[in-house]
Amino acid sequence: MKKSELKASIKEEIIEILESVTDKDVETQKAYNAELEKTKELTSEADDDEPTSSQLKGDSISKLGTKLQQTSKEMKQVVKKWKDAEGAEKVKLTDRLRELTKIKKEIESLLQ
Repeated sequence: MKKSELKASIKEEIIEILESVTDKDVETQKAYNAELEKTKELTSEADDDEPTSSQLKGDSISKLGTKLQQTSKEMKQVVKKWKDAEGAEKVKLTDRLRELTKIKKEIESLLQ
């Protein structure tokens, strides 16, 4: 088989495969791609959250100290808001304080 015949054969095969795709297949793939984009966005949002202890282990002591100060400062701000809050907002702030406490303890353990 010559090179030109092989190219023609491959081209015909590709055309047959592409022609066999239905509109339903195309719509299904579009929906799948849309879901993948949503997942990608949610994943990137989750990565923007507070650092984990494994991420902090590589940091220097001065960086850890700075992060500890920032966390403490944020805790003080949240407590001030918590004192004035009522209902659902107070629950939300309480949860945030718990998260910040956990982060603060992780940072303190890394500093020791």
